[in-house]
Amino acid sequence: MLCEEKLKVFENGFEDGKFNLRIEFYGRDARRLLLAIIRELYLPDYGEDYVYPFECAKDLWGIPMEAGEIEAEDFRPSSVKFTNRSVLNRLENALEGIDAPEEIKEAIDLNKVEIHKLRKDLLALGKNFILLEKGYLLIFNKPSARGLILKYLGMLDGA
Repeated sequence: MLCEEKLKVFENGFEDGKFNLRIEFYGRDARRLLLAIIRELYLPDYGEDYVYPFECAKDLWGIPMEAGEIEAEDFRPSSVKFTNRSVLNRLENALEGIDAPEEIKEAIDLNKVEIHKLRKDLLALGKNFILLEKGYLLIFNKPSARGLILKYLGMLDGA
């Protein structure tokens, strides 16, 4: 569905021609996080009162969310000091448990990621993906998207 001249919103993500950005999620529902990103991207064009692309995507996805519910956070990494087999197994099990196309799963190399510890969870940061042990996989096409996703990580349920 087109929510803006160059913003296409689909069931599990969005693609924006204006910012040349595509973000998709697999596994648990990450649409609230994506709404926060869409709002941030278009806020300068629309102003605080009514950000049309945010409202359109919200309606399309059927998510009752107000702008005041969006909370940005500073990502404070707590790197895993030693990546052992146990840590990799946890991430591999998380990836296996996510319903994503095989070609996407096969493209993820968990041996080449930054691994961080969250409260009760592991977070793997790749060049074009973020994997949370609790069942979220976010795929993106630009490295700058990683920072936006990390900024709104708290918007995920229980993150």
